[in-house]
Amino acid sequence: MRRDVFQAIADPVRRDIIDLLSKDKLTANRVAEKFDVSRPAISKHLKILQECGLVQVEQKGRERYFQIKPSELVPAFMWIDQYRKLWEDRLDSFEEYVNELNTKRKKQ
Repeated sequence: MRRDVFQAIADPVRRDIIDLLSKDKLTANRVAEKFDVSRPAISKHLKILQECGLVQVEQKGRERYFQIKPSELVPAFMWIDQYRKLWEDRLDSFEEYVNELNTKRKKQ
């Protein structure tokens, strides 16, 4: 099965793993310590992240260290960014509407 960055970031646990690995290289055991999820489940998440190209593994002796490949997140950022302006405009419009309602209530 071919996986992509969107499959990787679709799961909240994987997003949290990406966040963790953005700060430091960690072994699977160290990653698992940070979650209330089984070690095998974390291994599966790491494997998916690796298949998507978001994580690379570095072997040091007996340990395998996982680290993030931030450049691989670019397609997701670019896709999300195209909607940023749309949502900013909608949120600004909503804020104006709420402010109008508050002004009307204060006048009553």
